This record gives sequence, structure tokens and C-alpha cells, in this order.
Amino acid sequence: MGEARVRVGLIGLGNNMLSHVGRLVQMPEVEIVGGCDPVTEMHDRVRDRYPALAGIPTFATHEELLREVAPEAVIISTPHAFHCRQTIDALESGAHVLVEKPLVNSVREAHEVIRARDASGKVVMVSYQRHTQAPYLKIKELIDTGRIGDVEMVVALQNQMWLNGMRRRIAAGTVPWRVQAHLSGGGQINDSGSHLVDILLHVTGLEPAHVYAAQQAFDAGVDINSAVTVRFTSGAQASLSIVGNAPGIGASVWEDVTIYGSTGAIYYRMMGQPGFEPVVELRRIGESEPADMGPLPEGTTPDQHFVDVIRGRTANLAPAECGLRVMQLTEAAWKSAEIGAAVEVASLA
Repeated sequence: MGEARVRVGLIGLGNNMLSHVGRLVQMPEVEIVGGCDPVTEMHDRVRDRYPALAGIPTFATHEELLREVAPEAVIISTPHAFHCRQTIDALESGAHVLVEKPLVNSVREAHEVIRARDASGKVVMVSYQRHTQAPYLKIKELIDTGRIGDVEMVVALQNQMWLNGMRRRIAAGTVPWRVQAHLSGGGQINDSGSHLVDILLHVTGLEPAHVYAAQQAFDAGVDINSAVTVRFTSGAQASLSIVGNAPGIGASVWEDVTIYGSTGAIYYRMMGQPGFEPVVELRRIGESEPADMGPLPEGTTPDQHFVDVIRGRTANLAPAECGLRVMQLTEAAWKSAEIGAAVEVASLA
């Protein structure tokens, strides 16, 4: 007999969860056993969108879902402020957790999640999809195998037409939760910017030590543009520009990143190429042409990777520690922008 299907519960049934569901329903080894959302219209929408889920039970709260369905695993896609409690409750109920980014909204909460995970013995994975995508797997491979020597400097730009989208929704009569700090934790650096911060920390293995930041909020009440300087524990440094008030195509994110090492550099660009597929190039100091990087590895999705980790087939590429590192840099940036001085990451609770 084959292995039993992974029984998955859905916490939050908004637009982002629908993307997860679209992948999950194509995975024969997954059974979606229930969902929850405080907005009851979302219950009918997920059933209408995916007829295979027509019979699943739905609830108003995650507590009801965990109690009534007892899923083996859950996926959490809710406003950021709810991630910590929902993750810990799921772990304590005996479920593995795949949680949308960011893991939580503070360093303190990240440590709480890690303690709960360790006590439960369950999997916690942050849905940073780049960890499982071919270009970023290649970049990490190049750095890990010493193709650019020791990482010394990172220069990274991300821009998105984020603020304009929020203003349009406000003008239409809806205040998005993403610009309500008590729900989102912050603005662009904690939203799309979280992906940039995360992947740079992940592929380089660097840990932030000191952070200085200046931020612009305009009329939004949360950070929109961030200029961040980072000193890492290794002595490497970074200059990050996260721009939420920029031209663009819908919600598409454009990025321009260079990772400089002692013997070479990796250039990563996603600046409007067809299909918005990133371009990666390796160059070595003293050589005039790009170096051969070898073939790209095979990528996967966070949902498939989550199941593979649960079943013991592979190591977790996006554990809760990745969420902790992101929050160390992010929380330090918020505090630095507030006080106008550099912040030592070790000082954060």
C-alpha cells in the first residue's frame, strides 16, 4: 500500500491562499480537509473556484479548524500579525506548518515560534518560494562552492508600484490590511521587500549585526521606501534600496542585485524581461567574459517542498530560522529609521 495522503488544513482563504490551493489540488499525495476564514464569503469562493473542495468543512477561526478536523499539516496565509499565534496553536495541536512570509512581525515572536517548533518536533517552513526556485538554488550553489570567494558586499534594489495600488483601493472605499500597521507590522519592507531581504540572507548565509535605515512613509502610515545599510557579523556589508512608490506593471516586482566576493561577483536582474524571469550571470575578477555556471538545478514549489520535508525526503530549505534572520534585519531597520541611528541586532529582544 502507498503512503497515506498528507491531510492539510487551510488557515486564511484570501487571494494568496488560492494560489496555494491551485497547486495543492494537483498533488495526489495531499488531501485538503478543511479551511477557515472570518469572512464567510471566502468559504464559498474557494469551493466555487475548486470543485474538488465542494465538500470540505469550513470554519470562522483556526481554533475550530484545528479542533474539529485535526489536520496533519496547515498552510497559513493571513495578515502578518496573526502568524505567530496561529503557528504556535497549530504546532501545539500536532500539525506541521507552512506559513506565508514574513514568519512573524518581531524578533521576539520568531524566537517564540522556534521554541514551540522545537517542543513539538514538527516542521515549520516559511513560504519563501525563491528557496526552491532554480535561479536562486544556482546562486546559493555558486556561493557555497566558493565561485566568488568570500562575500564582501551586496548591492540590491527592489521596486514595485505598491503605494499606488494601496491608494487605489483606499479611494474605492477599502483600507487594505497591508497598510494597517497593527495587522501588517509595517509596509513594503515587510511585504515584497521581505522576499529581497530573505533571499540575500539565505544565499549568502550572512547574519546581520548592525543596521542603519532611513524610510519614507508619505501618506500611508507605514514604510514605503527604505534605504538600508547593513554590516554583517562576517564583516561583509550591504546597501539595500526597497522602493514601494515606483512605476511598474501591476504588482510585478523588479529587482537588480549584485553579490560581490573576493574573487568574483554574481549579477541577478529581474528588470522587465519577457515573463519576468530573472537573469543570473557569474563574472570572475581578471576575466573579461562571463564564467560558465553550469546547468540550473531543478526547482520545485513551497507546497511540494513542504510535503517532501514532512515525509522525510529532503531537508527543510526555509526553516523558521530564515524568518528570524529576516525579522532581525527588518525590525532593526524600523527601529533605526525611528531613532535616526544604527541599531545593533543583538540588542533586539
